[in-house]
Amino acid sequence: QGQLAESGGGLVQPGGSLRLSCAASLNFFNAYSMAWYRQAPGKQRELVATITTSSTPTYVDSVKGRFTISRDNANKRMSLQMNSLKPEDTAVYFCYGRLGVGREYWGQGTQVTVSS
Repeated sequence: QGQLAESGGGLVQPGGSLRLSCAASLNFFNAYSMAWYRQAPGKQRELVATITTSSTPTYVDSVKGRFTISRDNANKRMSLQMNSLKPEDTAVYFCYGRLGVGREYWGQGTQVTVSS
């Protein structure tokens, strides 16, 4: 059983919105730095957004102003609100959590397809 599980992917038209969720079965979730990555076909996995233990976010330039990362420590969840989606956002999106060396986890990924 995985430690992280994504949900919320799907097919959406350009300009539309999706909300991804990551459910964690990690002890001390609030101590994990969390992030969303994505991997498009034929491309390397890239970092999309991060959120620190104190909920400070960072974003890759291509999603700034469109995506919002958040976390709910009480319910061990992380989310990615994606607005104004573009075809180039099409990818498999992965949830990632890191507590320290040897304590890193990946979800199985959820497909996001932006197409008309």
